[in-house]
Amino acid sequence: MPTFTLAGPVTAELEIRKSRFIAHAIPVADRDAAMQALRQLRDTHPSATHVCWALLAGGQSGMSDDGEPSGTAGRPILEVLRHHDLDGVLAAVVRYYGGVKLGAGGLVRAYTDAIASALQSAERVERIAQARLAIEIDYPDEARVRRWMEQEAVELIDSEYELAVRLVLRMPATKRDAARVALRDLTQGRARFAEEDSGEARD
Repeated sequence: MPTFTLAGPVTAELEIRKSRFIAHAIPVADRDAAMQALRQLRDTHPSATHVCWALLAGGQSGMSDDGEPSGTAGRPILEVLRHHDLDGVLAAVVRYYGGVKLGAGGLVRAYTDAIASALQSAERVERIAQARLAIEIDYPDEARVRRWMEQEAVELIDSEYELAVRLVLRMPATKRDAARVALRDLTQGRARFAEEDSGEARD
């Protein structure tokens, strides 16, 4: 079943009984990128009462109530992300307390409504698992291989020039096996593939 991420960040703001709830949904590659985005939000809102969040990113999911009563913020935000079949998304709600207590039920509704409002206008894109392929080729084969990369829209993420040319490519995981065959044919069997190829679940 396909999973989706967001085409770009979205935001929405609600005022509920004098408290401001500013919701952000941000596409992220992994937990590190999510924590960096959270730090930026905290820097932007230094006087906020709470910055509650939830992250769905494969095996790197998480959530935080950030001082709100347990279960009233992080989990409701996470449930909204799940409801939208999203992955690779950080959802955070910045709250400025307005002096009126909402109670546990009111908080759950407020955080749910805030992030749901942000996602109403969001454009979803299918999240495609990416894989790396490390290849070693002889110098005379490089131009041919680079032409193939352009035609196939394969991304070059690293290159080294020593006795041979070593290229690290990124492509949809479903295309990696076909790429090995194509590159062997292209170089008349001279292409060598490193064993440390690793899959990446990124966009």
